[in-house]
Parts: sequence; structure tokens; C-alpha cells
Amino acid sequence: MSSKVLIVDDTRVMRNLMKDILTASGDCQVIGEATNGKEAIEQYTKLQPDIVVIDIVMPVMDGIEATKEILKMDPLARIVTCSAVGQESLVMESIAAGARDFILKPFAAERVLKVIRQVLDHV
Repeated sequence: MSSKVLIVDDTRVMRNLMKDILTASGDCQVIGEATNGKEAIEQYTKLQPDIVVIDIVMPVMDGIEATKEILKMDPLARIVTCSAVGQESLVMESIAAGARDFILKPFAAERVLKVIRQVLDHV
């Protein structure tokens, strides 16, 4: 059975790249997309994905605040953050907020799939 994924990034190119990697694996089904943290919370509530892959730096609400809000609603939510190289302090802040792992941009398909599988396997 494939895992349901919500992808959150303000850049369409990054969402499409992530979607292509995840769907090509055969293990994941992208059930929703959002362009900011506020939309991520709305989509999470509506879709109840197995995992959320969320960018940190976005307009309206960033990924760290969205992570905190999603975890308030669902303490068992599985969230993986994405961030550009050079934003290590934001990655650490997102982990402190409750993200289970991170993927650095630009990302390689192997790393994305490894992180997603590890997070899904550790309930």
C-alpha cells in the first residue's frame, strides 16, 4: 500500500520535482499540495496524509510554524522539512519544533526516498 504524502513548497518547480521522485518510487501517492504553511494546515486537516514534506522558508506562514500547528492538532504527525544548503539553523529549529527529519535542497532522489522510508517506518 502506498503512503499518502502532502507536499508543501511555495515553488511549483520544487513541488513537481518532489512529486516526481515520490510517485516514481511506487511507494508514495501525493494526495495534496500547498504553497505556504497556512494552506498546509488546511490540507493536513482535510486530507490526513501519512507524511508531510514541507519547505521551511515560505510566505504567509513558514514551515516551522506550520509544523508546530500541525503537531498541536496531531502529535503523531510525521513531518519532514526541506531547506536550502546554508540554512542549517532553520533545519535545527524545525527539528526542535517536531519535524522528524530533513532534506537539504538541492536534493537527490535517493536521499529523499531514504528519509521518507525511515520516517514512515518509525511510528
